[in-house]
This record gives sequence, structure tokens and C-alpha cells, in this order.
Amino acid sequence: MKSPLVLGIESSCDETGAGLVRDGRLLGHAVASSMDEHARFGGVVPEIAARAHVHSFTPVVREVLVRAGLRMADIGAVAVTTGPGLSGALQVGLAGAKTLAFSLGVPLYGVHHLAGHVAADTLEHGPLPDPCMVLIVSGGHTSLLLVRDLARDPIVHLGDTIDDAAGECFDKVARVFGLPYPGGPAIDRVAREGNPRAVAFPRPLTGPRDSRYDFSFSGLKTSAARWAEQHRLRGGEPPLEDGAASLQEAVADVLTRKAVAACREHGVGTLVVVGGVAANSRVRALGEERCRAAGVTLRVPPLKLCTDNGAMIAAVGDLLVRAGAEPAPLDMSIDPSAPLEYAALHPVARAAGAA
Repeated sequence: MKSPLVLGIESSCDETGAGLVRDGRLLGHAVASSMDEHARFGGVVPEIAARAHVHSFTPVVREVLVRAGLRMADIGAVAVTTGPGLSGALQVGLAGAKTLAFSLGVPLYGVHHLAGHVAADTLEHGPLPDPCMVLIVSGGHTSLLLVRDLARDPIVHLGDTIDDAAGECFDKVARVFGLPYPGGPAIDRVAREGNPRAVAFPRPLTGPRDSRYDFSFSGLKTSAARWAEQHRLRGGEPPLEDGAASLQEAVADVLTRKAVAACREHGVGTLVVVGGVAANSRVRALGEERCRAAGVTLRVPPLKLCTDNGAMIAAVGDLLVRAGAEPAPLDMSIDPSAPLEYAALHPVARAAGAA
């Protein structure tokens, strides 16, 4: 018997995403981004993002159904991001998801945004190994997680960024360099012509007495900004290709070094890298190199599933439905700073699934 078709809704930042998943298989997904509207500000403006979600919600849901050749009546459950994220943006997505769930008479599930990123890889490579290490790297998050059964077991949060996330570092340095927003793709593009060893940027929190699993990119951002400033004070423009390549190398080095070390220390044979920065070419290449040397299998979703999307939320909803999770009440609310433990399945459902 087929499981219900799950519609996933993502609206935590500047992308309005809808995805359709059934039995672990992605049937379609669509994304509308308001990135161009934020570009002139050099970052996401919450009010603009929320307004864009209002305009995009219905067209995106219609688009994903058309792409999948399905109808609204085929939807058997709705999953939606409830946090973390921008308050106004989350409110729009949740209001739309509640409306759909109520009008269709189907269950509603709240999903933690980071759990969605973890589940994104399952849509390409199948179920996650138990256990696996997951590195989430994006504009707002840099987290190292030990994951077992995503639907039934709590995610173990090994480490996080103590200041700027990796993607945030790219965005801020790109602005100093005079590169367009978003900074990650711009830095990656310019770095191809540069020398990654040209500038000795620091590798934060990699010393013997530093936290093994936490990250810090604020100092690296400041170092890159000062490097560019010193060139300009001397009356010249900085060699952006070398600066971008060296910055990218520093970020990739720290991320992959800590992630592979965590795999070794916890006896885990698979590393999954997800989030927008997982699309970075050097992060992928250095990750492959170090995982191969350590005997660790590297899994990275395709580029379309690295950034925020509704498919990843539908993937978690599909796991929850198949695990017998209790649906959320219609008065469920958002949590813009939702802690990671909320990603775990409700204890009642865990017990039911184990019975």
C-alpha cells in the first residue's frame, strides 16, 4: 500500500519552496527566490522576504503539482518548516500550510529546518546510514551532527558556529571585495583564477586546545577585510582572484578537517555534507580528497537540493508519516530559534514505531 503523498513547504528565509515526496521518492519540487530583491542591500531583508513569500506561495504550490502531474486532491499530508528562520517568513509558510491541511482534511507536520537539510540527501542517495555524520553549511548555519534514525532518534549536536556561519562569511567578504550577492557563488567563481596559497588566512578553532567540533568564521572574515583594506590604503586594488581562492581554501580546510576528524573519533563511515555551501566546488573537492584518505564515504546532494527547498521538508514529512508520527495541531506556532532537539520525532510516535 502506498504511503500518503506529502507536500512540503519551506519559507524560512528568501526562498519559497514546495516539494512532493512519497515513500522516499521525490516526485517534484519548485522554488521561487526573492534573492534579486535583496541583492542591492547585500543581504536578506526580512520584510521583503515575507512579502515575497505571500506573492509566491500559491504559484509555487500550483507549479509543483503541475510538474508532478498531480492534483491538489492527491495530497495526503502537509509538512512545513516551523523554525529556525525569519519570523515573518516562517509565519507566511505556516499560515499557507495550515490553510491547505485544513481545507484538504489532511494531517499537518512541523519540521525543523536543519532536519530538512539532513533529509535532502535521502532523496538522491536513499536512506541515511545509521549512524552517519552530517555537516550542515549554509548562510545561517554551520553545524556538525551525529545522526542515527532521523525519524526516531534524537540528533546529537556535536558542534556549531560560535559566530558567523561559513556562508555568512562568504557573503560579508564578497561585499568587501566588491563582488555581488550572494557571496558564496561569486567567491567560488572568482577563486577559479586565483592561487589558494597566495594569502595566509587563519584557520580558526583548529589549535590543540580549541573546541574540536565548533566553528568560528568571524575572525577569518575580519582578516580578509583587512587584507583588502591594506591593498587599497597603498593605492591599489587587491588581487581578488588570490584573495577569493585563499579565503575559500581556508573555509574548506576548516570544514572538512573537523568533519572528517569527527567521523574518525566516532567510528562513523559516512559523511553527508548539506546546505548551500555544500555547492562550493572547493568544499566538495577537498571533502572528497580527505574522505577518500580516511576511508569515509562522502555523500553530497545535487546542487538543486543543497539550497533551501520544499523537497527537503517533504522528505522529513514523509519519514514522519511512515514512522507513524502524531500530526501537529492546527494551532501549532513557529519558533524562529528552534533548538535542534525539536528535529526528533515526538516520543509518542517513537514508542508506536518501536512497538
